[in-house]
Amino acid sequence: MNKSAKVTQELPLITPTDLKADATRDISGAMNAILADVFALYLKTKNFHWHLSGPHFRDYHLLFDEQGDQLFAMTDPIAERIRKLGGTTMRSISHIARLQRVADNDASYVEPEDMLAELREDNQTLTARLREAHGVCEEYDDVATASLIEVWIDETERRTWFLFETGRRRDSTGH
Repeated sequence: MNKSAKVTQELPLITPTDLKADATRDISGAMNAILADVFALYLKTKNFHWHLSGPHFRDYHLLFDEQGDQLFAMTDPIAERIRKLGGTTMRSISHIARLQRVADNDASYVEPEDMLAELREDNQTLTARLREAHGVCEEYDDVATASLIEVWIDETERRTWFLFETGRRRDSTGH
């Protein structure tokens, strides 16, 4: 790569926003971490969807497919929001791997009940991380990003609830 191209890549983005540089930096950083987690959780959900077996195959297969679609649908709005603020976002799988906080599961076989539990915990953790990112947005009065996050929190809580109820055994009292 020639020197002028490299220098151009390192220049900050000039994007029209009323947010200050520290707000762009902090919100973009929080949202890039969320984006990495969403990509990692999407791939884990699809991994379990592809490798599922057992008596509840059809129901779990469809549930994981639906949840994977919901996660993937979050990725573009997150990345575009980062860009609207003047930030940069991921460029590669290795960049996602450096930022993700969702643990991969490369096991050759996972019991379906363990899949449900692991995805439930990951979604519950994602909810907490979305709340943290929401706090960063509130700190800088970024209501647009905060409002998107509020929808994603609701969707993530719904996924968590469905995974919990699907994995429940024998106790239908709700306690």
